[in-house]
Amino acid sequence: MGSAIQIRDLVIADVRRRLIEESLPRIIKCLDSLSVEEIWHKQNENTNSVGNLVLHLCGNVRQYVLSGIDGQADVRERDAEFSEKGPIDKEILKSKVTLLMQEVNTALDRIKADDMVREVGVQGFKENVTSILIHVTEHFSYHVGQITFYTKFIKDMDTGYYAGLDLNAKG
Repeated sequence: MGSAIQIRDLVIADVRRRLIEESLPRIIKCLDSLSVEEIWHKQNENTNSVGNLVLHLCGNVRQYVLSGIDGQADVRERDAEFSEKGPIDKEILKSKVTLLMQEVNTALDRIKADDMVREVGVQGFKENVTSILIHVTEHFSYHVGQITFYTKFIKDMDTGYYAGLDLNAKG
C-alpha cells in the first residue's frame, strides 16, 4: 500500500505544480499585461477571447475537480463561459482563478490513494480520478498556452516564464 500512497503523492504534487505554481502565475502575468479590451477581443467567431478562456478554465476545473472528484455541486454553465462578451475587469478574472486554485489546493488534500482508481461521472463521462487529474492538467496547460500566445502576439513580449533557467542543460 505504501507505493499507492507514494504514487498518489507524486501525482497530486505534480498537479499542484502544473496548475498552481506554473499555470496560475502565467495567467496572472498575461492578464496584467493586457488591457481589458485586449482580454475580451475575439478575432472572429471561431476564436475565444482570453476572458472567455479564463472563465472556461474556471468552469472546467470546478466541474472536474471540485464536483467530479470532491463531490461538490456541479454548478457549471459551460455555454456561458463562451458566450460572455465582457468586459469583466481583469482584477475580477484574476480573483476568480486565484480563489478557484485555493479551493482546488484544499480539495487535492482530500484525495486518498484509494481514490485514484475510483470512477466518477463528470460532464457525461465516466473517468477515474487519476484520468481526471491528467485531463485537467493538460487541458489547463493547453489553454494557458493559447493565452500566452495571444499575449506574446499582441504585446510583442517575452513572458520570461523560464528566465534564469538554462533550458539547454542536459540530464
